[in-house]
Amino acid sequence: MTIYFHEQESIHTRLGNDDTRTLKVLADRYIGANPPVPFAFRAWSRAGMMQNEKGMFDLDLARRFPEARTGQFSYAYALVWSDNERNLDVLLQCLGPIQFYFNDEWTYRSTVIDEIKPDATVKLNKDFVKGWNRLFIKAKHTAAGFGCRFGSDEAKVRILNVLAPFTERQGQAGWVFSEPVDHDIFEGRSLPDAMSSETNNGLRWLPNLAWNEIEAMKPACERIFGIQPGKQAYAWTKLHNVRGSEESCRIQGHAASPLTVWVDGKQILELTDANNFQVEVPLTYGYHDLVIRSASNENEWGYSLQTSVACSLPTQVHGSSGPWLYMGPIAAEVYIPYEDLVRTDRLYQVDSDAGDMTYWRLDQPDTWIRPYYENAMLSNKWTVGNVTNYARWDYPLGVTIYGLLQTGRLLDRSDITRYALEHVQSCTDLFAYSLWDREQYGFPAINQQLVMMKMLDNCGSFGSAMLEAYQEQQDQGFMDIADRIADFILHRLERKEDGAFYRICADEYAENTMWADDLYMSTPFLCRYARITGKEEALDEAAKQFLLFRKYLYMPEERVMSHVFDFKFGMPTGIPWGRGNGWTLFSLTEVLEALPAAHKDRSALIGFFNDLCGGYADLQADSGLWHQVLNDSDAYEEASCTAMFAYAFARGVRFGWLQEPQRYIDAALKAWSGLTRKAIDAQGNVHGVCSGSRYAFTADYYKKDLLTVKNDNHGVGIMMLAGSEVVKLKRWLTAVSVESAK
Repeated sequence: MTIYFHEQESIHTRLGNDDTRTLKVLADRYIGANPPVPFAFRAWSRAGMMQNEKGMFDLDLARRFPEARTGQFSYAYALVWSDNERNLDVLLQCLGPIQFYFNDEWTYRSTVIDEIKPDATVKLNKDFVKGWNRLFIKAKHTAAGFGCRFGSDEAKVRILNVLAPFTERQGQAGWVFSEPVDHDIFEGRSLPDAMSSETNNGLRWLPNLAWNEIEAMKPACERIFGIQPGKQAYAWTKLHNVRGSEESCRIQGHAASPLTVWVDGKQILELTDANNFQVEVPLTYGYHDLVIRSASNENEWGYSLQTSVACSLPTQVHGSSGPWLYMGPIAAEVYIPYEDLVRTDRLYQVDSDAGDMTYWRLDQPDTWIRPYYENAMLSNKWTVGNVTNYARWDYPLGVTIYGLLQTGRLLDRSDITRYALEHVQSCTDLFAYSLWDREQYGFPAINQQLVMMKMLDNCGSFGSAMLEAYQEQQDQGFMDIADRIADFILHRLERKEDGAFYRICADEYAENTMWADDLYMSTPFLCRYARITGKEEALDEAAKQFLLFRKYLYMPEERVMSHVFDFKFGMPTGIPWGRGNGWTLFSLTEVLEALPAAHKDRSALIGFFNDLCGGYADLQADSGLWHQVLNDSDAYEEASCTAMFAYAFARGVRFGWLQEPQRYIDAALKAWSGLTRKAIDAQGNVHGVCSGSRYAFTADYYKKDLLTVKNDNHGVGIMMLAGSEVVKLKRWLTAVSVESAK
């Protein structure tokens, strides 16, 4: 029997069979450990190193320095902050001779094959330490090339954010790189100190950090945008009254061109020509928005302005050197309502044709603000660090959000449902921006999986949770994204000749395979999308996929599902992985709930549901849990599949789908009791959840390589869902008992 902690430490020891309080502890622990801290804004220079569509930083120094001479050296430097120890595969594509240093230690020197073979990729497995990690690259110019590309493997999942070194650039995003020099100045010497001044090493580092003397003399709009007759721009800051009472703020200066000024949405000044100005504005304690619209004339554009109270950035932007954000240039005829100006979650139309868009930038050379996802990020081991999961779009968090929504509703806890809704909105509110971010910079800094949508993992699970959240707040932004996901699943996702979903994954380990997991990654979303939009094709597709997957993955002798069918070998793996089967049964209940009674596939799916439930019930361990490999009693007992079976059994009884209801009542209650005794501790931590899986033809991979992770996102949400369904089952049984006693 698998033991994750002493039973004395279990939630059952403390709360017994009080299931609603157990759910409260689960939800409150998760929210407490994952505070609602969204994206971080950072200064980002467009003159820096962009990423390509695979997330590789393009450190092509030959393009940057076309006049560089053969034999010259250049250097690239970046910092990575890791909230915990984190294992990553980093990739290098050499364009010429390269040496890579990790945390000041020489790690890799390119070979002639690495340097010359087109698209040759070197994979280095690195353990990032908690805190700052230093990436330093030496590049030598040859006739073949100069520089490299650098990134993480599976970049949209295992995000690698880099920050600039040196005190002058603290907080800015991106690499710095040096102008070429004739000799390797670090040969036999220590590498530069990332936490010191960049002037200490005798190199000129790029991108440029500050305006030159001529540019610095110009008004802000002119040096940022140039002279743009017929165009306008906006500037935004916060006035800060630190006194405990109302204070008068004096705003004065000189306008070289037309100017409009607002404080907290009230227009306080409008000038149609160049002029001096001075106004007094009463301010209560706290922060107040100051917004300026400036229009360019033929020869000048800008203004000078002083305020008698301090100014600060409207939102924290790491790496900024001033208190103002700027946005433009925009055609004069484009009207932007004031309430749309004082926000950072939208783009702005450049002209009346509604084509090009723009965003906020800083008073620094070619420098924009950019939101970054910097919360808990995956490692090669599919574990996350200690930072909040908030604002992440990925498939395990889809079921977590669903679990929170259902728990909040069951407990009548609006704070729980609101937290889940706000997590979803943190992603959806910036969706349009994230598409633009990818277009501008090559690879998105937020919503990576949604924007780079190429497989069901990237969209279906969290998309389903988003549609569940739509019940709480009918935000049209949710449906815009849902339409995009539905189009991908219904019309663009790869299929076999019979219409079955599968994974092409060309040149990857999972090439040409079908996974049981993908039933969860697709069908719950399709059911919700059909319900909300009335598009029956989505529901028909969900039912069809279950019948097709049954053909490939069902193991009739044991009435369970193989985890994967590998078309390269023309056969299923024959390994019934617990969570893969859990995803299957979980999702089938979603489809059955949605299917009309007269649907042509309903009878077949009810039969399939009963077959699967019978197979799973036969394999339940005495503890109430199921094994990681369902038919292997030597495999450890795993919590997430157990929760999914309990969830599905409870629903099957309530909805009347099961032919032997008492058998599954007993199995569901036994499973939940086992989870509260062996997988959920008294603090609401969830144990015994297998980390994210690849696949294999051997059970040993699942038993020995896929170890459990405490509070893994694959299990926390489904634990709440299982508990919610058990509570509903018990209430239903009470109601049936009362009714039969009448």
